[in-house]
Amino acid sequence: MKPNLLKRSWSDGVSTVNGWLSIGNAFTAEIMAEQGYDSLTIDVQHGFLDYADARGMLQAIRASQKTPLVRVPWLEPGIIMKCLDAGVHGVICPMINTPEQAAALVDAMRYPPLGNRSFGPTRANVSAGPGYFDGANENILAIAMIETDEGVRNVEAIARVPGIDALYIGPGDLALGISRGRLRPGLDREEKEARDAIDRIRETASAAGIFSGIHCGAPEYAAQAIDWGFDMVTISSDVRLLVAAAAESLGRFQGLTGRIRTGEQDDGGGY
Repeated sequence: MKPNLLKRSWSDGVSTVNGWLSIGNAFTAEIMAEQGYDSLTIDVQHGFLDYADARGMLQAIRASQKTPLVRVPWLEPGIIMKCLDAGVHGVICPMINTPEQAAALVDAMRYPPLGNRSFGPTRANVSAGPGYFDGANENILAIAMIETDEGVRNVEAIARVPGIDALYIGPGDLALGISRGRLRPGLDREEKEARDAIDRIRETASAAGIFSGIHCGAPEYAAQAIDWGFDMVTISSDVRLLVAAAAESLGRFQGLTGRIRTGEQDDGGGY
């Protein structure tokens, strides 16, 4: 089996940058894959896509040699195994709140004797190269998302579960959970209680000898997160990047021409 370059980088102490794919389209995945990301995550949980979209996106990513990851919709063995069989090199699973749930994630991802993953790597046998069965348990990354108050309270026990490779922070749900809805969702948290939870998760991962990642909005915040000691940072997403680029381009045009679009057609039919 081809080595997992993301896991190799982390083991070598090299931090990595992850891209996030929420648009269910192979061409946008290919565009993102040709940028300088170390890995790309297909978001099957909140992304505007499903498993059928993810298949073509994985094929589009392959030529770039970037490590393909997926965020599955939930802790459900069927979709976890199906994504693994499609050739992903790591699974990010949302809402892991207890060590029992972390153990269930590992169980779905590892072949016996380390788990109960069913054997049938239809595409992975091709995309990952010869020896997939022999290398899968060692190479595939099991990544638990810590994003609730319960998850934070149990994070030390979760990090000690054999087979968990990394903890990943979803700051929006984390802020909502620890504040019981008092804080609004969003990335790049600066509130003390949110930062305290973020630091605790990162430090717990490090103490347990596993890795940590966090989803960021701005490059500046991601750079800070690397300085704090995170092994992987995700910067924005394909949707957010498209929105920002479109808004910036149109805003510059409006500033240059004085034309402000109101949503109503002008005499020239709009633009």
